[in-house]
Amino acid sequence: MALLAALVATPAQAASYRYWSFWQRDAATGAWTYATTGPALSRPADGAVEGWRFGVSPDADSAARPRGAARFAAVCEGTPARPGTKRVALLLDFGTAADAPAARTACARVPADATSADALAAVAPPLRYNSAGLVCAIAGYPAKGCGEQVADAAAPPAPTSSPGPALGTYGAAGVVLLVAAAAAWQVRRRRSERP
Repeated sequence: MALLAALVATPAQAASYRYWSFWQRDAATGAWTYATTGPALSRPADGAVEGWRFGVSPDADSAARPRGAARFAAVCEGTPARPGTKRVALLLDFGTAADAPAARTACARVPADATSADALAAVAPPLRYNSAGLVCAIAGYPAKGCGEQVADAAAPPAPTSSPGPALGTYGAAGVVLLVAAAAAWQVRRRRSERP
């Protein structure tokens, strides 16, 4: 029975979502790290480099990092420091080149106490958020949708016509057959035990 259950069971698929992921670049190593604080609470220092990547993934561990070079000195070269402000370099990676704007960098000069969300709003309007505060669109991209679940790209398309009974049907029939065989064996055994 356990073997039959194993044959009938289908593997669980992790749901994937389409969303903007938020990243911070380590100044020492240049490596991107998935932000552990949301942009409305994160307060980057002057000279910070932050990235945004639109993509599809089931979780932060498998989210695609922003592509391209984003060094603070190069991005904010033409933006001088001013008292009471800070400069934050941003890399905006819109995802798939075939259907999205090209990636770009920008230098946000914002008040010294500004958040990452403030820096993003300064260089990439219009932004769109959902009621939970999730960033849905940067620079108007995408035009609609927000963190929606997407079909697994690796999964084969559903057949347009039924090729026959599904594996589950055969599995159920097998279980019924096993139960019937066990009942018949039990009846036969009881009859043979009678004097």
